[in-house]
Amino acid sequence: MAHMTTESTAYAADIEAVKEIVAAVERSQRRKDPDAFLALFHPDAVWTTAHGKILVGLDAISEFTRGVLPAANWDGKVSYEVVHVLFIRPDVAAIKVRQRYLSPDEESEGAPLYVMAKQDDGRWLLAACQNTAVVAD
Repeated sequence: MAHMTTESTAYAADIEAVKEIVAAVERSQRRKDPDAFLALFHPDAVWTTAHGKILVGLDAISEFTRGVLPAANWDGKVSYEVVHVLFIRPDVAAIKVRQRYLSPDEESEGAPLYVMAKQDDGRWLLAACQNTAVVAD
């Protein structure tokens, strides 16, 4: 029984850790802070934007982020909610997120999928991300 308790405690800690990465993404977006955002990525990460632009590696993600994030047209009202966590392996998780941007004249929603990998030092980093715009019916 102790083994199971230890396993479930580790599992709960990993769920909290991946939720904290999503919360850190939200904070970086609210502040329009590229450095805080980019610190969450694995160096070899792959990112696909909501409009289908494929960015491979931290340099490409950085160049894109530094070009768009500071000039983003929302006033910091953005929320990221974890709606599902799937552990593919103990050190790899797929996280489905509900992303909402609120501006004075419109609201938009995204449905990103973040694949995170647990590093040897215990930190979780974004490894493969697909940002998908939600189109209203």
